[in-house]
Amino acid sequence: MAIIISLFNHKGGVSKTTTAFNLGWMLARYGKRVLLVDCDPQCNLTGMVLGLEDMETAESILGTKDGRPLNIREGLAPAFESRPSLIEAVVCPKVPGNDKLWLMPGHIGLAEYEVTLGIAQELSGSLVTLRNLPGSLRYLIDKTSAAYGIDIVIVDMSPSLGAVNQNLLTTSDLFIVPMHPDYFSTMAIKSLTSVLPKWKAWADAASANSVLRDAEYPFPPKSPKFLGYVVQKYRPRAGVPSKAFQTWINQLEDGVANIFIPALEKCKMMLSSDIYINAGYDPNQPILQMPDFNSLIARSQEHQVPIFELTAAQMEQVGSVLASSQASQNNFKELFKVAAERTIRVVDAIGA
Repeated sequence: MAIIISLFNHKGGVSKTTTAFNLGWMLARYGKRVLLVDCDPQCNLTGMVLGLEDMETAESILGTKDGRPLNIREGLAPAFESRPSLIEAVVCPKVPGNDKLWLMPGHIGLAEYEVTLGIAQELSGSLVTLRNLPGSLRYLIDKTSAAYGIDIVIVDMSPSLGAVNQNLLTTSDLFIVPMHPDYFSTMAIKSLTSVLPKWKAWADAASANSVLRDAEYPFPPKSPKFLGYVVQKYRPRAGVPSKAFQTWINQLEDGVANIFIPALEKCKMMLSSDIYINAGYDPNQPILQMPDFNSLIARSQEHQVPIFELTAAQMEQVGSVLASSQASQNNFKELFKVAAERTIRVVDAIGA
């Protein structure tokens, strides 16, 4: 069974989608079969993969083809719309340029299921008609992963504390928290320190509930673990964060080490220390810390490839400007190689 890694922070603008796309691509370059799952109704990951200009004609917008679901909303429809058919694997396009990377397309209509799922989870299975909903998201992802022989699933989530995110995170195997070095991310750490233990307690109760456990789509007895956090979008000077950004980075690291991780340890959402050590990093420090690559991000989105796969022609630069961009590009590649290697070591450890 594939290992599911969710990327979550209820603060927006922390580059969750950029991280999901680039990390997923790099994991696939290391030989892992990877599925990207777009669970954000804004569908930025879907647009990044399929091309924003082609989205209006993309098959996934149609919903089904030959009776088979083409996006996450249609994949969940048998459960949420009480259809007589069972959930089946979503037809996932292969990401252009990477033969080990697939996408489960998102859909704005996923947001329509938020309220219904929230009611089902709040009632914890007391209404038999809603008992199939809490386990349906993980069931769909597992079903689709099995169809494509997937090793690792990367789930891109929306910036909210809604029922869909609660469900996705608590049924994941691992989670990453992307952050931006600013005041609001430090506030988000404090908020998540309160929220995640409550979500975990709810999931523990749900997995022990006989109604949900015996549903058509059983709620899985998962215990999501903290893979790490990512710090992005700071402006470097001489290869290191500027003084202002370093101040915020220091505050983030202090909040993670002294507030966030102790709370996760208390509710058993941390991996054993040996796993982190063998993976080559300290969870108190970012698993990935990268600067803002400015125009390279835009070029990456335009050409539907990671920053580290952009060609000189695609960057549309020459001379010293090109040389500077290529140096940044190489730096970006090395950072994601390290993050991918760490992730693979953890995945291999928990999957053994």
